Amino acid sequence: MQKQGTVVRWNAERAFGFIRSPDTPADVFFHMRDFEGGGTPLEGHSVSYQEIHVRGKGPRAMAVQPVGTPAVTAPAARAAAGGSKKAQAPSPWRPQPPRAGRSGASPAFQGLAFLLMALWLGMLAFGAWNNQLPWWLLGAAVALNLLTFIVYALDKSAAQSGQRRVAENHLHLLALAGGWPGAWFAQKILRHKSSKTAFRVLYWATVMLHCAGLAAWLLRGAE
Repeated sequence: MQKQGTVVRWNAERAFGFIRSPDTPADVFFHMRDFEGGGTPLEGHSVSYQEIHVRGKGPRAMAVQPVGTPAVTAPAARAAAGGSKKAQAPSPWRPQPPRAGRSGASPAFQGLAFLLMALWLGMLAFGAWNNQLPWWLLGAAVALNLLTFIVYALDKSAAQSGQRRVAENHLHLLALAGGWPGAWFAQKILRHKSSKTAFRVLYWATVMLHCAGLAAWLLRGAE
């Protein structure tokens, strides 16, 4: 059913928000992928949308589109009346250039991450070859990283649907146990937990701690 409403909440980090309409008792959930206006939705702006209901989870908006354009502010109106040639402020409905740090790591940092993964795999293979580590540990490492990626995906899905989240401590424990490469790929591919500075700092601390512990174990066995 086609309806109109106003964006009352928008979570830029999790890429979802809610629309309030006089035709619907509850606020209507929508995700960034459902927004067809380009750019980023802003609170207080009017939109039209198709309302659906999925298995009792509450109303959800699809094909969300802006209605009209935002009102011109008084300073902008005076500038236009005076023939000012200053560039107009970009409309919130127009695509905006990506902000630094929101679209993933830089190429140099990605190269460093891949190098660290290669060294980690090399240490595992070296330990197994020299009987310092059991061979089944290699398969367990692959399974753990797949599990970590899946847990990240489930947590992002829960964030988008407003359901119970996975505790951040559990995500860090998976990384510390050896699932940090899967966590890195999940952060980059799913764009989940990739812009929260405190989480990222602790994540990289678990990476360093895990790799240092593995290296110490191998060096101890080589003595």
